[in-house]
Amino acid sequence: MEYFGNKEILNNYKIGFLCSRKVPANIILRTYDWAIEQRDKGSCIISGFHSKIEKDVFEILIKGKQPIILILARGMFKKIKPEIANLVDQNRLLIISPFDKKIVRPTNRTALKRNKLIAYLSDKLFIPYNVQDGLIDKLKKEYANKIIS
Repeated sequence: MEYFGNKEILNNYKIGFLCSRKVPANIILRTYDWAIEQRDKGSCIISGFHSKIEKDVFEILIKGKQPIILILARGMFKKIKPEIANLVDQNRLLIISPFDKKIVRPTNRTALKRNKLIAYLSDKLFIPYNVQDGLIDKLKKEYANKIIS
């Protein structure tokens, strides 16, 4: 695994956040409210922040002061965006990639491995919505003891 950022963040109590790509509107609004609540509480959130809703949650979280862990479904970034570098400089962000640098695009296989790592590293998991029989649904059953609503 490759790490970039503050590895001490792994010592925090971590809430994993996973969500299917296609989400009903009522779930989106509830998820944004949840993200604002977690930001205000200072909760450490761990996610891939890959789908549209996950990216939106990331944007909400970075406005806070809490630590964040980003798990990639690809190799480590070659270039770090300035806003990401800022978070790393503030010791608020840890980026983890369980993949070789040669893997430059996420696939279903790498997304599943990333999601399993998120579930494994998390103390609790928040999954506001998942497609029945999708990748997240199978993971949700495997880690049922960690699910919060």
